[in-house]
Formats: sequence, structure tokens, C-alpha cells
Amino acid sequence: MCDFNNLTDEEKLHFHTLLTTAANNYGGTNFFLQLIEALRSASPHPLTSRHQDFLFDLGDVRWGKTIFNDKVELLKETRINRSAEKSFLPDTEDKKYKKVLNLIRTLDPITFSVRPSLRDDGEGFDFKAFETNEAKEVKLTPLFEALFFCSIDTIKKILNHKA
Repeated sequence: MCDFNNLTDEEKLHFHTLLTTAANNYGGTNFFLQLIEALRSASPHPLTSRHQDFLFDLGDVRWGKTIFNDKVELLKETRINRSAEKSFLPDTEDKKYKKVLNLIRTLDPITFSVRPSLRDDGEGFDFKAFETNEAKEVKLTPLFEALFFCSIDTIKKILNHKA
């Protein structure tokens, strides 16, 4: 998802609809982009927060389990290496299969909740890190990838995409 130029028109429209809906539920495109910029500027990576949350002026992101730095680094590495593949999970013969499977088992039950500070701005939204289809292919959800990994420019392109 993070490589806008390689997406098909159908995928661009799907991601546009998904991100626009999330942005509207958060208080609008500007608030949504400010949240993403705050997530990018946070150091260390916001997913490694001991308190399972990321707080900033316009809202917060919360999740129910501590995620350690080694899992975040594996997630970043695997996301880049597996971006062209259909599934996030490598073949069973691959050396990293067991580590990635444990990563998926760790992150799959976690639900991330994004809420604006003011209830008048919107209800917020919830999402998971992974989605699995009928063929047992595991992929990162577009919202998880957009919030924690994609560049701001890519997200702006997706939000501004016209069908």
C-alpha cells in the first residue's frame, strides 16, 4: 500500500475510501494527517510504548498489549521484504517463518483504537494489525500500515486521489 505508483486504480480507490472514512471519523483530513505526523516524529517508535498508547493534543491511539522493539523491527523488515508477495507470512521452509508466525500471533488479537480528544470531532475508529482471507493469506491492514509505516506524502496522495 505504501507504494502509491504501483497500485492499481481499483486499489487506489479502495484505499482512498478507507482512509477518507477513517479521517472523517477522526475529525477530518487535517486532524488525521496531524496524527500521522505526530506518530512519525515520535521516538522511539510509538508501538513500543510501555503504556500501550500514544497520546497527543488532538487525540490518542490505544492498544491492549505491550509490543517490544524486536517485534517492531521484525515487522518493519518483513513488511519491506514481503511487500510484493501475496501473504505477509513466508514459506514454511524460510528461516524467518517461525519468527514471523510468532509476530502474527502476538499482534493479531490486538485491536487499535483511535479517538479524537473532543467527541464532537468524531467517533474515532478501530482496526487490527492483520487481515486473513479464505486462502489463509495474512496481510497488514491498510489502516495499520498507513498509521505506523507509510510516508506522509503517500497518505496525502491516497487521500487526494480522484476516481
